Amino acid sequence: MSVTVLIPHHNRRDLLARVIPALARQTAPHRVLVIDNGSTDGSRELAASMNVELLTLPGNFGFAYAVNRGIESTHTDWVAVVNNDVVPEQDWLERLLNADAPFACGKLLQEADPARLDGSFDLLATGGIAWRAGHGYPADDPEWSTPREIQFAPMTAALFRRDVFEKAGLLDETFESYLEDVDFGLRCALLGIRGRYVPEAVATHRGSATLGAWRKETVRLISRNQILLVKKHYPSRLVWRHACRIGGGQALWGALAARHGCGIAWMSGKWQGLKGFRDRRVAENTKLDAILAESEAELLRLQHRHGPERFWRAYRWLT
Repeated sequence: MSVTVLIPHHNRRDLLARVIPALARQTAPHRVLVIDNGSTDGSRELAASMNVELLTLPGNFGFAYAVNRGIESTHTDWVAVVNNDVVPEQDWLERLLNADAPFACGKLLQEADPARLDGSFDLLATGGIAWRAGHGYPADDPEWSTPREIQFAPMTAALFRRDVFEKAGLLDETFESYLEDVDFGLRCALLGIRGRYVPEAVATHRGSATLGAWRKETVRLISRNQILLVKKHYPSRLVWRHACRIGGGQALWGALAARHGCGIAWMSGKWQGLKGFRDRRVAENTKLDAILAESEAELLRLQHRHGPERFWRAYRWLT
């Protein structure tokens, strides 16, 4: 059973110097491939000196592009994707492999406070807003320590069987960075491919280390890609049926962005995403209704169980 671990990377040489040794300590055999998105800070030289393979790209073309080039350049049975700001525990890869699922992800802890979750699996609200389930909640809560079937595995740190990409396709490079993994998970779910959450596979995550959590470029990309999810997957019937959820969810996220001084970036992203929206042609797929309903119901259940965040309380009230 052969495995390649892909590290999509752009600058942040300091992060690369942490994640490569952490992967070298893994108990499961694997190879490591760094896909460098045009770094200029000595990252390429560092990778070349650390006994890993290196694929150099001429510029920064985004996360999805880098991951796709990595997948295309290797032929192993399994492909793992690990962000450069992740530090997995020694048995992280072995535990994911033992799950023997089409794809799998584990428990991510906050680097600044390991007693709290950075996240687990992803969930998608019908309004086109994704939530990293458990973010900020106590890491030892039984909810996040129980293995379960999942629809969406965050590519922050996840393992995929190669044939999943052969069936569902590569990442959509239109997304560049952010929500490309949710789009991929949605395509998998439509094909009936589901993964596994393996809480024993633990890693720490710094979070938004390359672009920053509320940097204007981050907000623009997320704002645009929220619309791209709807634009790509929702037939007109579903858009009209869930207009309140879509409009309300997008507006609420815009209010949150504005609170962080990124209102103009949010508007810019929405404008870019809406271009050509009326001219799109999305085929009907009855499975999509059930997938979205299941994901949103689970999202709201988990929020209710732990005391809903203000954003999701407002979303539920609006919808």
